[in-house]
Amino acid sequence: MTAQRYLTIGELARRSGVAASGLRFYESLGLITSTRTAGNQRRYERTVLRRVAFVRTAARLGLTLDQIGAALATLPDGRTPTAADWRRLSASWRGLLDERIATLERLRDDLDSCIGCGCLSLERCTLQNPDDRAAALGPGPRYLEGDSPSDVVPPVERL
Repeated sequence: MTAQRYLTIGELARRSGVAASGLRFYESLGLITSTRTAGNQRRYERTVLRRVAFVRTAARLGLTLDQIGAALATLPDGRTPTAADWRRLSASWRGLLDERIATLERLRDDLDSCIGCGCLSLERCTLQNPDDRAAALGPGPRYLEGDSPSDVVPPVERL
């Protein structure tokens, strides 16, 4: 190992902006790899800087570490992502990002009137969500997640 080709964990942390504990966590998930010295100290190839930048950028886009790991797993031999890899992978994330943007826009637009299910107040609840019909759509703030009151199938009337 030559000193010019490899970085210590402290150097990688300083250069990447990720704490050493974060780098060890990334390594435990297989997002980055290191080699060990005879004294069992981690050494990272300089190319790991690009992988860490990839992980950080993808995480800022809202991807989970599992999704990031799956994306990195598509690269041959665990190599560092290239610009072409980034274009290909980021294109595959557009639908996910569009969905997230739409959810945030709905949240922004409805923020002052609804917490998602239509029951911010008891008075409003009877108009927006009578008999808690939104519950039939699943857990969480259904209307903010894109469901509409018209998505609720009315219950079959009992005789």
